[in-house]
Amino acid sequence: MSIRIIRKGKDPVLRQVAKPVPKVTKAIEKVLDDMAETMYEAEGIGLAAVQVGILKRLVVADVGDGLVELINPEIIESSGSQRAYEGCLSLPGIRGEVDRAMNIKVRAWNRQEEEIEFEATELFARCIQHEVDHLNGILFTDYLKPSDIVQEDELERE
Repeated sequence: MSIRIIRKGKDPVLRQVAKPVPKVTKAIEKVLDDMAETMYEAEGIGLAAVQVGILKRLVVADVGDGLVELINPEIIESSGSQRAYEGCLSLPGIRGEVDRAMNIKVRAWNRQEEEIEFEATELFARCIQHEVDHLNGILFTDYLKPSDIVQEDELERE
């Protein structure tokens, strides 16, 4: 496994739409392994392949319940709402309060190309929504007015 470079700021790859994965190959499995190692090294809870410069629909996440790998994830249902601060490994040092669905239903593949469906709530739902946005070239700051973006040091003073 290898630590990948996380693309940051105005890197144009962050605005690209990722392509579906047609088949799970050894190369895709290696990318998933590298993404997980990179996410843990950066102390994040989620990472999309776009953030490491790979335009494939791949997400890894771990909100404290163990690693979840999603290939070609889709949010097929959502309900409720939650508002909380978000940050991003690609936008270090800033946060903002973002409205997201409280509950989502997700469809994706696992490494065996089996279709899986599951429900996620609260932080896990927020994380998946954030990462799926990355696959569509959307950053959490797109939901905010410039005046709503907070520097991390300002948050610590609150």
